[in-house]
Amino acid sequence: MRAHNIGLRMNTMTLWHISGWEFATLAFAALLVGFSKTAVSGANTVSLAIFAAVLPARASTGVLLPVLIAGDVLAVLTYRRHAHWPTLWRLFPAVAAGVVVGTLFLMWADDGVVRTSIGAILLLMAGVTLWRRRRTEAGDEPDAVTTRAGRMKARSYGVLGGFTTMVANAGGPVMSMYLLSAGFRKLGFLGTSAFFFLIVNVSKLPFSAGLGLIDRRSLLLDAALAVFVVPGALFGKWAVNRINQRLFEQLVIAATIVGGAQLLLR
Repeated sequence: MRAHNIGLRMNTMTLWHISGWEFATLAFAALLVGFSKTAVSGANTVSLAIFAAVLPARASTGVLLPVLIAGDVLAVLTYRRHAHWPTLWRLFPAVAAGVVVGTLFLMWADDGVVRTSIGAILLLMAGVTLWRRRRTEAGDEPDAVTTRAGRMKARSYGVLGGFTTMVANAGGPVMSMYLLSAGFRKLGFLGTSAFFFLIVNVSKLPFSAGLGLIDRRSLLLDAALAVFVVPGALFGKWAVNRINQRLFEQLVIAATIVGGAQLLLR
């Protein structure tokens, strides 16, 4: 275990050697994080694909996490009055189980396996999102979660969301699908997801630090990237009632597929 952690810390050395273009690419991804947190949940999948393409796959999850938390804080400040806490309490136990499973997976998986897993998760989430859109257009989207089957559904989504958010910071599409199927409108959706991801992402910090995915080098890079989250969040707040949601979702899905395929083929 000690040797394994040393290997993880050695990966973060590469954070000192990124080029100007690579930093600019990460800065754009950080801006997208802010935008997704206050406007279109799901754009995070583009950001994590960029981080995993520019940085070593394992290190990318540790660098991206504090950037996501910065976006979560801004989203909570913006939509804190619209959160639905009964839904959050229903999800948290299952999510915690998923985070533990994801942590165990990261203890075992090497950089290549993590990269492949992130790519596969991105493609899976894109496929599920397309499937959900077709069901919605056909008028076959499930009603709000109130039955025993609904509670099982919440547990299933929670475990999958916890696992994907721990392994790849990719819990957004899973939770988006759950909240939309539960009948949340825009502000309730944004407020509930803001608190959900702030609490979940903060709870992941000790796990990521224990795995060696977060250290002083990664936090210095995070401090530089967090600056770009703010304008993204402000633009998202301005655009949330003006954006063509359908077109943007199509672009996000397309970018997610391209990013996932790129990671699988590297």
